[in-house]
Amino acid sequence: MNTPELIAIAGLVAIFAIAMWRSLNMGAVALVAAFALGVGYFGLEVGDIAQGFPGSLFVTLLGVTYLFGIARANGTVDAIVGSAVHLVRGRVAMIPWVFFVLAAIITGAGALSAATNAILIPVGLAFAYRYKISPLLVGLSVLNGTNAGGFSPISVYFNIVDDVFGQSGVTLDPVPIFLLTFVANSVLNLVAFFMLGGPDLLRRGKQAIEPSDDEPSGGTTAGTGLAVKARTRTWTGTNILTVVLLVGIVALALGFTLDVGFLALTAAVVLAALRPQDSKRAFEQIGWGVILLIGGIVTYISVLQSAGVVEEIAADVSTIGAPLVAALTILFVAGVVSAFASTNAMFVVLVPLAAPLVLAGEVSTLGFVVALCIAASAVDSSPFSTGGALIIANTEEHLRDKTFRGLLIWGMSMIVVAPVASWLVFVLPS
Repeated sequence: MNTPELIAIAGLVAIFAIAMWRSLNMGAVALVAAFALGVGYFGLEVGDIAQGFPGSLFVTLLGVTYLFGIARANGTVDAIVGSAVHLVRGRVAMIPWVFFVLAAIITGAGALSAATNAILIPVGLAFAYRYKISPLLVGLSVLNGTNAGGFSPISVYFNIVDDVFGQSGVTLDPVPIFLLTFVANSVLNLVAFFMLGGPDLLRRGKQAIEPSDDEPSGGTTAGTGLAVKARTRTWTGTNILTVVLLVGIVALALGFTLDVGFLALTAAVVLAALRPQDSKRAFEQIGWGVILLIGGIVTYISVLQSAGVVEEIAADVSTIGAPLVAALTILFVAGVVSAFASTNAMFVVLVPLAAPLVLAGEVSTLGFVVALCIAASAVDSSPFSTGGALIIANTEEHLRDKTFRGLLIWGMSMIVVAPVASWLVFVLPS
């Protein structure tokens, strides 16, 4: 590697290190690094640096998270959760899968993965204690479901991957990517189900359990760390309209290739106009931190691209060996770093390095993108991730150490299992 490449990589490492050390937004640090390196070392103009900020992705992230904020504020999310858990009716084996599907639906509708986990993990663990199910199984079901819905055409994860690949000249088809990642995470959850007590739940069949003395009727459990009600609620006209608009966004985006961000923003504004009281609460749900994170990292990578550094690094990666070996190396990097850092940031950093392999036709576009999505997201089950930390925080104290060890083993195993398995299934055959 030459000096500019080493400086670029050192800058990226410094961005991650400073952000994690001082608990700063990585995007803000990246913007400062983009300015310092761009002007001070690469000799770029400030205007050229600013042009690297992803305006279209900003609109998409703003639109989908604002719409989710409206859906949460007007009670649509509560209605969906309440109706779904009501369907269980004592069928204990269904409980992990109900929360898997709920997580997929909510994240697939545009919620940030952290928001989905924050909503469902306390509720899911309440049901785990009530029906004597492994909290690790229910927690993993939420995390796997979040990843299963995380690559829908209107999800945050997919739009980040699509936008960054698009900047490199790679066009993605959202439907097969969504379907394949959904199936992969379903299989992953099926493995967890049978490893963590699923067969026993199947043998128990339907089980009617009354709320315990410390659990008020309606499903609120005091032992979860967050008192969350999981009860059936009446669907209002606003709730139904919200669901109709969500379905309409998917249909228009896929059928007429309209921009997801502007569609979601339009739907959010319509709902906010009908119920202005929801708008203020919805603004609090907008993923400003994620928008800054992604915007900053993309801008930094854009500076490196303008200076020709990304092209040089990508060329170095392609010389690792056979293209399949280079692809596996990228998948391993995605798994290792995502286990301890932002998955969103990993997509932004690794996609430009992987794009030359795809553009050269050395690996299948669909296969590699699906493998990258799986490798980078499956490790979110690590106890060091936001979702994993929520599981630990909402686990009863006497089970906390056992659950932590289980999450640690599962999450660390995903660093190896997810890249290798996704490479074998999706990349190697192509």
